[in-house]
Amino acid sequence: MSELITFSDFERVDIRVGTIVEAEVFPEARKPAYKLKIDFGPDIGIKKSSAQITVHYRPEELVGRQVLGVVNFPPRQIGPVRSEVLTLGFEDEGGAIVLASTEKPVPNGKKLM
Repeated sequence: MSELITFSDFERVDIRVGTIVEAEVFPEARKPAYKLKIDFGPDIGIKKSSAQITVHYRPEELVGRQVLGVVNFPPRQIGPVRSEVLTLGFEDEGGAIVLASTEKPVPNGKKLM
């Protein structure tokens, strides 16, 4: 477990739900990854992300899927892609990433509470 934080520390991390609207193979990445475009609703818009999720997912099955992402990190250059959002997931037993998502659909852009 990490060190304890305060509730105000947690509030500073802006985790929102969005729907993947585009997913494609990212051949320039050092490790196998996809380039994603995620719709976080009208206030945030569509943001780009790179995600190393190729073990459990194919691009065509990602489109339309809701995921969680941190939207208030500064953009990060990953090869030729400027990643604007950290797409969240968990490592499975073998270290491959499983996406964090909602149990039921919610409006894009809603904040994790």
